[in-house]
Amino acid sequence: MTEGPFRLIAWNIRAGGGTRAGEIVKALLSQQPDAIILSEFRSTPASQSIARALASAGLGHQADTLSEVAPKVNALLIAARTPINRVALRSKPREAGRWLMVRLTRPKLVLGGMHIPNQHTGRKPAFHEAVVDLTRRWRGGPAILAGDTNSGKIGEDEERPVFNQKTHRWFQQLENNGWADSFRHLHGDRREYTWYSPGHNNGFRLDQAFVSPHLKQQITAVRHLWLAHPGQPQRRDGLSDHAALVVDLDTSSIS
Repeated sequence: MTEGPFRLIAWNIRAGGGTRAGEIVKALLSQQPDAIILSEFRSTPASQSIARALASAGLGHQADTLSEVAPKVNALLIAARTPINRVALRSKPREAGRWLMVRLTRPKLVLGGMHIPNQHTGRKPAFHEAVVDLTRRWRGGPAILAGDTNSGKIGEDEERPVFNQKTHRWFQQLENNGWADSFRHLHGDRREYTWYSPGHNNGFRLDQAFVSPHLKQQITAVRHLWLAHPGQPQRRDGLSDHAALVVDLDTSSIS
């Protein structure tokens, strides 16, 4: 891969993929990504088959946050077409399984995968604070932080009231630190949702990609993609209950 067009897909694949694993791989590869961040990746046969299939298709440079003692615990996978190195920072979320940062060797770009806990766990505020601190201190060059944040802005990312002032303020703090919510940067106040509540079918935009100040002008496209299961084409959530987040960048100016 040479510097130029670069495509990242961030996707919560729901409970490790299960029997959907094969179709998940096909859906991912159909979008021709250069790098992938998967949430709810697990140390299960289904998830491992996804990792192997991605590697066979050219996305063989991989890092994960799997737990050997708890195979069904949600973790993260980052897979890329070019070599990666893990990035160790003092200022980072302490949720070892829900945070993963790597540096690509080509283009010279840092990818941070995150899966922020739900509000009821009581662990969300600490994760939010760590991300705010990281973005304020960041000196590592062009970077993207992407994944399922279980967060959104009041009135903008919800069909019914769910988000609170603390969550709303988190987005504002990242903006104040110079990091752009890539979807809002391109699409303003457009209403789109990446997850719908079971039963009530209310939509929420829970998945985001925040780009460092170095990358704002390099964003060329951002979209939410509901990837259908061919056996259940009528179901929005046939492959996952989350939409995939697809971010395209022009990395030709990244040295």
